[in-house]
Amino acid sequence: MREIHVDTIASAVRDLCIRANTELGEDVLDAFRKALEREESPAGKDILQRLIQNAEIARTEGIPMCQDTGFAVVFVDMGQDVHIVGGGLREAVEEGVRQGYRDGYLRKSICHPFTRQNTGDNTPAIVHLDVRPGEHFRITLAPKGGGSENMSRVTMLTPAAGIQGVKDFVVQRVKESGPNPCPPTIVGVGIGGTFETAALLAKKALLRPVGSPHPDPELAALEADWLDAVNDLGIGPQGLGGRVTSLAVHIEMMPCHIASLPVAVNIQCHAARHKETEL
Repeated sequence: MREIHVDTIASAVRDLCIRANTELGEDVLDAFRKALEREESPAGKDILQRLIQNAEIARTEGIPMCQDTGFAVVFVDMGQDVHIVGGGLREAVEEGVRQGYRDGYLRKSICHPFTRQNTGDNTPAIVHLDVRPGEHFRITLAPKGGGSENMSRVTMLTPAAGIQGVKDFVVQRVKESGPNPCPPTIVGVGIGGTFETAALLAKKALLRPVGSPHPDPELAALEADWLDAVNDLGIGPQGLGGRVTSLAVHIEMMPCHIASLPVAVNIQCHAARHKETEL
């Protein structure tokens, strides 16, 4: 039995909060550079260049790449032979978020749904726990901004809708979102499961390296086809027109009930932020 103290977890979450908001991943930067080669619009090219510059400034100066430093969404992949000591797992994650948003001077955006009173420390966090055999302990932290999250949707299609129905829903969701999620975006698609698992699949799809094809050839082909359809909309970087509306479409899928076809679209803005660490 391996023991991990809550202070170790809190410290790791603190650092992930700061790094995720200031260090854009190389996969995203590479996607920007490739998009710059494909983009035909002068305005779109200029925006992509500025996004690259913005990311470099954020990393060099240790400041947030976006003023919306997001809801702290935390994925914990934990071995069943790990024992948390000194307190509870959720409490450790919450403490790490408090420290990270305080020490990193990150905007605290979490509030009561009706009164809109801010909680003051960017908690509570959203914690997804996956327990598997072993002694591993991996934390992935993905700050999710409000603008892109607001454009996300879940629907329950009829099975007769099939692949074409799912594609139409995904493309229409991007079209209706327009400039609101700060394109170029990454489009996470969850198919199957139940109402809530489809949404979680869509969010998990955003954790893959940008543009990496799904290991299932059938889903990889759908990702490429749907990305072409999304980019044919002509929304372009920041909604000012162009060839690059989205950098990638990522699909995750699981079996569903014979009477159902759940589909979720979770849109991620160009600041596709997530960092992970292994304890």
